[in-house]
Amino acid sequence: MRLAERAAGISPSPTLSIDAKAKQMKASGVKVISFGVGEPDFDTPEHIKEAAIEAIKGGDTRYTPAGGTLKLKQAIIEKFRRENGLEYQANQIVVSVGAKHSLYNAFQVLCQPGDEVILPAPYWVSYLEQIKLSGAEAVIVQTREENGFKLTPEELRAVITPKSRVFLLNSPSNPTGGVYSREELAALGDVLLENNLTIVSDEIYEKLMYDAWSM
Repeated sequence: MRLAERAAGISPSPTLSIDAKAKQMKASGVKVISFGVGEPDFDTPEHIKEAAIEAIKGGDTRYTPAGGTLKLKQAIIEKFRRENGLEYQANQIVVSVGAKHSLYNAFQVLCQPGDEVILPAPYWVSYLEQIKLSGAEAVIVQTREENGFKLTPEELRAVITPKSRVFLLNSPSNPTGGVYSREELAALGDVLLENNLTIVSDEIYEKLMYDAWSM
């Protein structure tokens, strides 16, 4: 069976490959600490399990709006207001089944063949494949250890071309742990506004900051 070219061009997940290797080694008696799949070492909390069970018992199992229910969107709006000081309307919120789904959808609607997505490295392995599937080209920019693996405005400006469409930001970063300060974000934002680029900001690790500093 012939596969579409876009499917044939996707690389296997290095994360899952590492995880499979670690599990194989453990099964054969090797003591392994795996840094592959990012899963918590605890089970789903009981109150979440109970809420899911009650929803099923209550018949809450039918189709919902593709972008999420109004009640859920309102909870998300309140989260942004309470924790981030941001104001959104329900028509500005789209709910997905996870971060990968959100990012995939974003690239699908923002990018097309011939577009460029600026991607600071090191980066989470799925970003590159998501960009490929949109038909766009990833412009990978190597960051430097002396800068905390954070992109500078000068480095960003140097790679922008007429084809540049999206800048992908991940802070706190996977895998470096780097966190941009408010001032650093503002400096990057100025460059992006000058060039009319769209920002895709992956903030899934928002809570994983292990010091007293906050933006």
